[in-house]
Amino acid sequence: MTGMAELNRALVEEAAKKSDLLWLDLPGLRQPRAAWHVWHDGSAYVLTGGEGEQPLPGLPESAQVTVILRSKDKGGRLVSFVADAEPVEPGTELWDAVAPLLAKARLNAASHGGQVERWATESWIIRLTPALPVTESTDDYAAVRPVPTPATTAGAPPRLFGGKRRRVDR
Repeated sequence: MTGMAELNRALVEEAAKKSDLLWLDLPGLRQPRAAWHVWHDGSAYVLTGGEGEQPLPGLPESAQVTVILRSKDKGGRLVSFVADAEPVEPGTELWDAVAPLLAKARLNAASHGGQVERWATESWIIRLTPALPVTESTDDYAAVRPVPTPATTAGAPPRLFGGKRRRVDR
């Protein structure tokens, strides 16, 4: 059984390294929530809280959460597992190693200057370490629907007039 656990752990690490996005099944939410992360030294690190940062309600208070990793190519679930959730304290060696990695991975930050210092006072960096054993493998597929939004399409799609008709259109 140890061989299977190591195989699943390797799958988790490979999937987490290939995608910057994971899904968290957080307490009190009806469906999993997407979160960007960085993978470092066997754990995923996510940032939450503070103005303009990703809202992950309940994560800082959770001891464990279910993490879902999806295929970057197909979008289907690759693996899900229970992770031990632990806040990373500002000023620690781990914070000093991980915060710059998160800052570098933060694609749409309003301003990169002083961001790590702001995180130390306003936000949480949460370390998500897979608990053994990994609970699911690629056998299970479940789509994660996006969070409902009031956004709509502006109008009907454009029509093509005068184009050559294809056989299937007749």
